[in-house]
Amino acid sequence: MPRRRNDKDRKKDSRRRSSSNRERGYKRRLAPESSRERTEPPQSLEQMKAVEKLLSGIGVPPPKPFAPDDFQIEALEAIENEDVLVTAPTGSGKTWIAREEIRRLLESGKRAWYTTPLKALTNSKYVEFSKEFGEENVGILTGDRKENFNAPLIVGTTEIYRNQIFDAMRGGTQLNTDFVIFDEAHYLADDERGHVWEEAIILTPPRIRLLLLSATVGRAYEFADWIADVRGTSVRVIDRAGTRPVELRAAYLSSGLQLYPLLNNDGSYNRDLDRFAKQPRRQQYRRYR
Repeated sequence: MPRRRNDKDRKKDSRRRSSSNRERGYKRRLAPESSRERTEPPQSLEQMKAVEKLLSGIGVPPPKPFAPDDFQIEALEAIENEDVLVTAPTGSGKTWIAREEIRRLLESGKRAWYTTPLKALTNSKYVEFSKEFGEENVGILTGDRKENFNAPLIVGTTEIYRNQIFDAMRGGTQLNTDFVIFDEAHYLADDERGHVWEEAIILTPPRIRLLLLSATVGRAYEFADWIADVRGTSVRVIDRAGTRPVELRAAYLSSGLQLYPLLNNDGSYNRDLDRFAKQPRRQQYRRYR
Protein backbone atom coordinates (compact mmCIF):
# COMPACT_ATOMS: atom_id res chain seq x y z
CA MET A 1 0.00 0.00 0.00
CA PRO A 2 1.25 3.55 -0.76
CA ARG A 3 2.54 5.48 2.20
CA ARG A 4 0.14 8.13 3.55
CA ARG A 5 1.39 11.66 3.25
CA ASN A 6 1.72 13.53 6.52
CA ASP A 7 2.03 17.23 7.31
CA LYS A 8 5.84 17.10 7.04
CA ASP A 9 5.66 15.82 3.46
CA ARG A 10 3.10 18.44 2.49
CA LYS A 11 5.30 21.22 3.92
CA LYS A 12 8.27 19.97 1.86
CA ASP A 13 6.20 20.00 -1.32
CA SER A 14 5.03 23.51 -0.53
CA ARG A 15 8.60 24.72 -0.08
CA ARG A 16 9.69 23.11 -3.37
CA ARG A 17 6.84 24.80 -5.28
CA SER A 18 7.64 28.13 -3.68
CA SER A 19 11.34 27.84 -4.56
CA SER A 20 10.50 26.81 -8.14
CA ASN A 21 8.17 29.79 -8.55
CA ARG A 22 10.87 32.17 -7.28
CA GLU A 23 13.41 30.73 -9.76
CA ARG A 24 11.04 31.09 -12.69
CA GLY A 25 10.23 34.66 -11.76
CA TYR A 26 13.81 35.73 -10.98
CA LYS A 27 15.45 38.10 -13.42
CA ARG A 28 19.15 38.73 -12.97
CA ARG A 29 20.14 42.36 -13.01
CA LEU A 30 22.90 43.24 -15.44
CA ALA A 31 26.24 44.27 -13.98
CA PRO A 32 27.64 47.68 -14.93
CA GLU A 33 30.27 47.95 -17.66
CA SER A 34 33.69 46.84 -16.44
CA SER A 35 35.33 50.01 -17.69
CA ARG A 36 34.30 53.33 -19.12
CA GLU A 37 34.65 53.86 -22.83
CA ARG A 38 37.93 55.62 -23.45
CA THR A 39 38.39 57.98 -26.34
CA GLU A 40 41.79 58.29 -27.99
CA PRO A 41 42.84 61.61 -29.50
CA PRO A 42 43.70 61.52 -33.20
CA GLN A 43 47.35 61.22 -34.12
CA SER A 44 49.36 64.32 -34.82
CA LEU A 45 50.82 65.04 -38.24
CA GLU A 46 54.25 64.03 -36.98
CA GLN A 47 52.92 60.73 -35.65
CA MET A 48 51.13 59.99 -38.92
CA LYS A 49 54.35 60.60 -40.86
CA ALA A 50 56.16 58.18 -38.55
CA VAL A 51 53.51 55.51 -39.25
CA GLU A 52 53.75 56.13 -42.98
CA LYS A 53 57.51 55.58 -42.82
CA LEU A 54 57.01 52.45 -40.71
CA LEU A 55 54.70 50.89 -43.32
CA SER A 56 56.62 52.03 -46.41
CA GLY A 57 57.83 49.21 -48.62
CA ILE A 58 55.71 46.53 -46.95
CA GLY A 59 53.99 44.23 -49.41
CA VAL A 60 54.62 41.46 -51.92
CA PRO A 61 57.71 42.13 -54.06
CA PRO A 62 57.41 41.74 -57.83
CA PRO A 63 58.24 38.21 -59.02
CA LYS A 64 61.66 37.59 -60.52
CA PRO A 65 63.86 34.56 -61.21
CA PHE A 66 65.46 33.05 -58.12
CA ALA A 67 69.23 33.30 -57.87
CA PRO A 68 70.90 31.53 -54.93
CA ASP A 69 73.46 33.38 -52.85
CA ASP A 70 77.10 32.34 -52.83
CA PHE A 71 76.81 30.88 -49.31
CA GLN A 72 73.94 28.64 -50.42
CA ILE A 73 75.91 27.28 -53.37
CA GLU A 74 78.98 26.74 -51.17
CA ALA A 75 76.88 24.81 -48.65
CA LEU A 76 75.41 22.52 -51.32
CA GLU A 77 78.84 21.76 -52.75
CA ALA A 78 80.24 20.97 -49.29
CA ILE A 79 77.32 18.72 -48.27
CA GLU A 80 78.31 16.10 -50.84
CA ASN A 81 81.44 15.20 -48.86
CA GLU A 82 81.31 16.92 -45.46
CA ASP A 83 79.07 17.74 -42.55
CA VAL A 84 77.97 21.38 -42.79
CA LEU A 85 77.08 24.01 -40.20
CA VAL A 86 75.27 27.00 -41.69
CA THR A 87 74.92 30.10 -39.55
CA ALA A 88 72.95 32.89 -41.19
CA PRO A 89 70.31 35.46 -40.16
CA THR A 90 66.65 34.50 -40.19
CA GLY A 91 65.09 34.90 -43.62
CA SER A 92 68.35 34.54 -45.54
CA GLY A 93 67.52 31.15 -47.08
CA LYS A 94 68.99 28.42 -44.84
CA THR A 95 66.02 26.09 -45.44
CA TRP A 96 66.52 26.38 -49.22
CA ILE A 97 69.84 24.56 -48.81
CA ALA A 98 68.10 21.70 -47.00
CA ARG A 99 65.32 21.51 -49.60
CA GLU A 100 67.71 21.32 -52.54
CA GLU A 101 69.78 18.55 -50.94
CA ILE A 102 66.60 16.65 -50.02
CA ARG A 103 65.44 16.95 -53.61
CA ARG A 104 68.73 15.50 -54.90
CA LEU A 105 68.62 12.62 -52.41
CA LEU A 106 65.01 11.68 -53.19
CA GLU A 107 65.79 11.65 -56.91
CA SER A 108 68.66 9.25 -56.14
CA GLY A 109 66.39 6.93 -54.16
CA LYS A 110 67.93 7.88 -50.79
CA ARG A 111 66.37 8.92 -47.50
CA ALA A 112 66.53 11.99 -45.22
CA TRP A 113 65.45 13.17 -41.77
CA TYR A 114 64.51 16.78 -40.97
CA THR A 115 64.52 17.50 -37.22
CA THR A 116 63.17 20.54 -35.39
CA PRO A 117 62.88 21.41 -31.68
CA LEU A 118 59.19 22.37 -31.82
CA LYS A 119 56.05 20.42 -32.73
CA ALA A 120 54.54 23.52 -34.36
CA LEU A 121 57.61 23.96 -36.59
CA THR A 122 57.59 20.24 -37.37
CA ASN A 123 53.96 20.39 -38.46
CA SER A 124 54.69 23.46 -40.59
CA LYS A 125 57.63 21.78 -42.35
CA TYR A 126 55.57 18.65 -42.88
CA VAL A 127 52.92 20.63 -44.74
CA GLU A 128 55.55 22.58 -46.70
CA PHE A 129 57.52 19.50 -47.77
CA SER A 130 54.38 17.49 -48.58
CA LYS A 131 53.37 20.16 -51.09
CA GLU A 132 56.85 20.31 -52.59
CA PHE A 133 57.88 16.64 -52.69
CA GLY A 134 54.48 14.92 -52.69
CA GLU A 135 52.51 13.56 -49.75
CA GLU A 136 53.58 9.99 -50.50
CA ASN A 137 57.24 10.95 -50.00
CA VAL A 138 56.92 12.72 -46.63
CA GLY A 139 56.10 11.37 -43.17
CA ILE A 140 55.91 12.96 -39.74
CA LEU A 141 56.92 11.66 -36.31
CA THR A 142 56.24 13.61 -33.12
CA GLY A 143 54.86 12.78 -29.73
CA ASP A 144 51.37 13.48 -31.11
CA ARG A 145 51.52 12.41 -34.76
CA LYS A 146 52.77 9.36 -36.61
CA GLU A 147 51.94 9.40 -40.30
CA ASN A 148 53.58 7.72 -43.30
CA PHE A 149 56.59 6.76 -41.15
CA ASN A 150 58.10 4.63 -43.94
CA ALA A 151 58.40 7.61 -46.30
CA PRO A 152 61.86 8.49 -47.66
CA LEU A 153 61.67 11.92 -45.98
CA ILE A 154 60.71 12.07 -42.31
CA VAL A 155 60.03 15.31 -40.47
CA GLY A 156 60.09 15.03 -36.69
CA THR A 157 61.24 16.45 -33.40
CA THR A 158 64.86 15.95 -32.40
CA GLU A 159 63.78 13.82 -29.43
CA ILE A 160 62.04 11.36 -31.74
CA TYR A 161 65.08 11.16 -34.03
CA ARG A 162 67.34 10.53 -31.00
CA ASN A 163 64.96 7.78 -29.84
CA GLN A 164 65.18 6.12 -33.26
CA ILE A 165 68.95 6.01 -32.87
CA PHE A 166 68.51 4.27 -29.51
CA ASP A 167 66.06 1.78 -31.05
CA ALA A 168 68.50 0.94 -33.84
CA MET A 169 71.35 0.45 -31.35
CA ARG A 170 69.25 -1.84 -29.14
CA GLY A 171 68.14 -3.87 -32.15
CA GLY A 172 71.58 -4.02 -33.72
CA THR A 173 70.23 -2.50 -36.96
CA GLN A 174 71.26 0.37 -39.23
CA LEU A 175 69.55 3.73 -38.88
CA ASN A 176 67.42 3.96 -42.02
CA THR A 177 68.50 7.35 -43.37
CA ASP A 178 71.32 8.89 -45.42
CA PHE A 179 71.11 12.53 -44.37
CA VAL A 180 69.94 14.46 -41.28
CA ILE A 181 69.10 18.16 -40.96
CA PHE A 182 69.16 19.74 -37.50
CA ASP A 183 67.09 22.91 -37.74
CA GLU A 184 67.63 25.43 -34.90
CA ALA A 185 70.88 23.66 -34.00
CA HIS A 186 71.66 26.24 -31.29
CA TYR A 187 69.29 24.27 -29.03
CA LEU A 188 72.39 22.25 -28.16
CA ALA A 189 73.09 25.04 -25.63
CA ASP A 190 69.66 24.73 -23.98
CA ASP A 191 69.99 23.84 -20.29
CA GLU A 192 67.08 21.38 -20.23
CA ARG A 193 67.00 19.90 -23.73
CA GLY A 194 70.50 20.44 -25.09
CA HIS A 195 71.61 16.93 -24.18
CA VAL A 196 69.18 15.58 -26.82
CA TRP A 197 71.04 17.40 -29.62
CA GLU A 198 74.37 16.37 -28.12
CA GLU A 199 73.38 12.68 -28.01
CA ALA A 200 71.85 12.80 -31.49
CA ILE A 201 75.00 14.30 -33.02
CA ILE A 202 77.39 11.95 -31.19
CA LEU A 203 75.41 8.78 -31.93
CA THR A 204 74.54 9.46 -35.58
CA PRO A 205 76.77 7.09 -37.63
CA PRO A 206 79.55 8.91 -39.55
CA ARG A 207 78.21 7.50 -42.85
CA ILE A 208 75.18 9.80 -42.41
CA ARG A 209 75.97 13.38 -43.33
CA LEU A 210 74.68 16.22 -41.12
CA LEU A 211 73.43 19.67 -42.04
CA LEU A 212 73.01 21.99 -39.06
CA LEU A 213 71.11 25.27 -39.45
CA SER A 214 71.01 28.18 -37.02
CA ALA A 215 70.61 31.94 -36.95
CA THR A 216 71.92 32.40 -33.42
CA VAL A 217 74.56 29.73 -32.77
CA GLY A 218 77.54 31.10 -30.88
CA ARG A 219 81.20 30.27 -31.55
CA ALA A 220 80.36 28.35 -34.71
CA TYR A 221 83.92 27.22 -35.42
CA GLU A 222 84.34 25.78 -31.91
CA PHE A 223 81.02 23.99 -32.37
CA ALA A 224 82.20 22.58 -35.69
CA ASP A 225 85.49 21.40 -34.16
CA TRP A 226 83.56 19.54 -31.46
CA ILE A 227 81.34 17.84 -34.07
CA ALA A 228 84.41 16.80 -36.07
CA ASP A 229 86.05 15.44 -32.93
CA VAL A 230 83.11 13.32 -31.69
CA ARG A 231 82.09 12.06 -35.15
CA GLY A 232 85.47 11.74 -36.82
CA THR A 233 84.25 13.70 -39.85
CA SER A 234 85.15 16.91 -41.62
CA VAL A 235 82.83 19.84 -40.86
CA ARG A 236 82.49 22.94 -43.02
CA VAL A 237 81.25 26.17 -41.46
CA ILE A 238 79.23 28.43 -43.77
CA ASP A 239 79.10 31.77 -41.98
CA ARG A 240 76.79 34.21 -43.70
CA ALA A 241 77.37 37.15 -41.35
CA GLY A 242 75.52 40.43 -41.68
CA THR A 243 72.11 41.96 -41.24
CA ARG A 244 68.77 40.30 -41.82
CA PRO A 245 67.65 40.39 -45.47
CA VAL A 246 64.10 40.95 -44.18
CA GLU A 247 64.04 43.95 -41.86
CA LEU A 248 62.14 43.77 -38.59
CA ARG A 249 59.91 46.71 -37.65
CA ALA A 250 58.27 47.02 -34.24
CA ALA A 251 55.11 48.97 -33.44
CA TYR A 252 52.29 49.20 -30.89
CA LEU A 253 48.63 48.90 -31.90
CA SER A 254 46.45 50.85 -29.48
CA SER A 255 42.93 49.95 -28.38
CA GLY A 256 41.73 52.69 -30.74
CA LEU A 257 43.42 50.80 -33.62
CA GLN A 258 46.07 53.47 -34.09
CA LEU A 259 49.62 52.38 -34.88
CA TYR A 260 52.68 53.82 -33.12
CA PRO A 261 56.30 52.93 -34.01
CA LEU A 262 58.21 51.51 -31.07
CA LEU A 263 61.37 53.45 -31.98
CA ASN A 264 62.13 56.93 -33.24
CA ASN A 265 64.26 57.65 -36.30
CA ASP A 266 67.40 57.77 -34.14
CA GLY A 267 66.65 54.37 -32.58
CA SER A 268 65.48 55.77 -29.24
CA TYR A 269 62.28 54.69 -27.52
CA ASN A 270 59.10 56.43 -28.69
CA ARG A 271 57.86 58.32 -25.61
CA ASP A 272 54.39 58.64 -27.17
CA LEU A 273 53.78 55.11 -25.88
CA ASP A 274 54.15 56.13 -22.24
CA ARG A 275 50.52 57.12 -21.93
CA PHE A 276 49.37 53.62 -22.83
CA ALA A 277 51.30 52.18 -19.89
CA LYS A 278 49.14 54.06 -17.36
CA GLN A 279 46.48 51.88 -15.79
CA PRO A 280 42.90 53.26 -15.81
CA ARG A 281 41.54 54.28 -12.43
CA ARG A 282 39.72 51.40 -10.77
CA GLN A 283 36.00 51.92 -10.76
CA GLN A 284 33.76 51.21 -7.81
CA TYR A 285 31.04 48.68 -8.55
CA ARG A 286 27.70 48.38 -6.87
CA ARG A 287 27.06 45.02 -5.31
CA TYR A 288 23.86 43.32 -6.34
CA ARG A 289 22.11 40.78 -4.18
